[in-house]
Amino acid sequence: MRMKNLFFALLFFVPAMEIFASPVQQDTINYSLDDSMMVELNFDANLDSLLNLYYINQALASDPEFWTTEPDSTIPDFPDSVFISRLAAIPSAVELSYNSLVRRYIEVYANKRRSQVEVMLGLSQYYFPIFDDILDYYGLPVELKYLSIIESALNPRAYSRARAVGLWQFMYGTGKLYGLSINSLVDERRDPIKSTHAAARFMKSLYGVYKDWTLVIAAYNCGPGNVNKAIKRSGGKRNYWDIYYYLPRETRGYIPAYIAATYVMNYYKEHNLKPYPIQLPLANDTIMVTQNLHLGQVSEVLGIPLQLLRDMNPQYRTDVIPARDKPYSLRLPMEQTFRFIEKENLVYHYKDSVFFNPEKITITPTSSDSKYRDDPPPENYAKLVYTVKSGDNLGFIAEWYHVRLSDLKYWNNLRNNTIRAGQKLTVYVPKNKVGKYEGLNKMSFAEKQNTIGKTASPVSSPSKTSQLPNQKEGYSDNYVYYTVKQGDTLWEIARDYPGVSESDIMKLNNLNYADKIQPGQKLKIRMK
Repeated sequence: MRMKNLFFALLFFVPAMEIFASPVQQDTINYSLDDSMMVELNFDANLDSLLNLYYINQALASDPEFWTTEPDSTIPDFPDSVFISRLAAIPSAVELSYNSLVRRYIEVYANKRRSQVEVMLGLSQYYFPIFDDILDYYGLPVELKYLSIIESALNPRAYSRARAVGLWQFMYGTGKLYGLSINSLVDERRDPIKSTHAAARFMKSLYGVYKDWTLVIAAYNCGPGNVNKAIKRSGGKRNYWDIYYYLPRETRGYIPAYIAATYVMNYYKEHNLKPYPIQLPLANDTIMVTQNLHLGQVSEVLGIPLQLLRDMNPQYRTDVIPARDKPYSLRLPMEQTFRFIEKENLVYHYKDSVFFNPEKITITPTSSDSKYRDDPPPENYAKLVYTVKSGDNLGFIAEWYHVRLSDLKYWNNLRNNTIRAGQKLTVYVPKNKVGKYEGLNKMSFAEKQNTIGKTASPVSSPSKTSQLPNQKEGYSDNYVYYTVKQGDTLWEIARDYPGVSESDIMKLNNLNYADKIQPGQKLKIRMK
């Protein structure tokens, strides 16, 4: 997603020109809605990824109505004049113009993805105070915090197709340039505090070049090199909307998406949206760690759930804080910081020979770019094969077999969570429990959910109107029929079929860019 140029300081400098802030107004230019599709697809992917996080799943587990679609009567509809006046009322150093693209994004946030946006509103109560403090420290407009909505949907583990990582979506080289540690144990692009400091320094450097916050936001997305080219090709114009058609297509939709996010985060109440309560402690503090420490040691000594520690410290890729050579931070719930200080020596030495076994220390964690190994589990484990059914997802399957999702992906050499009905998955279970698990393959979904004490169905049954006539699951001649699962996007589905593009699927199924695919819907795909 990001094409930041690491060497923007070496580019030809475009002299700054005074730009007077124009009032919020409705543009009369008919911007193509296609210009916003890439940003919208990225946003949808980030939202879907966000909902896969453990602490989000925990919050949603007790709320079966989360995915329920609200009646249209609860979703207000406002004329353009209302949006224009509200944007004008927001105190912002960033120019908040209004046009058809901005309205499209407001509809995406406030109408189409309401439940997911409410999750982001809940997360904003945890992250925005951090962002506000850091942006203010650098003397930057605090409304730049809304960039994180477009970049990552407030998911610190967000990972784009271009390999940008974290809340602020830094590429590897840019992260290193701004002082972020990135190695097999630590990725500070996922550290909410350090990555925000880096993003603030980056944006401040860009402002020194352009003296215009809208151009800064555009350069943050596509790199100052592309912005400089657009300025040159436009004849030296330095207003975003004047150079609009000279920018990369993705960046054309980026500013409207930012303006819409700013609007929704300020006027969500007027759209009957409310922050979803997320189980992350708003009151927290930071401890500096000066010795090698495992999050498991902290969890067991202080009685803090290990997954909560991971969620509060997402920068530690293998639960290890390698602080022997330099100090690293550990974020804890406020009430636990004094307990850590009191028991610090005990925490460091607790099961140290277990958590820091020499064999574990010398093994380099597998990076995201390397292939999974084929090492089988220990001898006391047996191999089972599970056939994926319609409506299944990896999270459910991992729960049914009581294994970790990461192990399930490891055993099957999966790089993402996409699976298809009929696919065979390898699962390893203890030999003395084979009888307990081998029957899962023949059970109905409800029966499998009962084995873990759950009864809720993952998705509603597809309606008759959502199915194509005379279609059967599987292959027929040169076509395959794919059943949409929760979180799928057309781009992800097309990626799994060589030679098939998103446009191919849309044309074959009479879809357009405004259509939203639904779980249970069947898509016809031509095999090439």
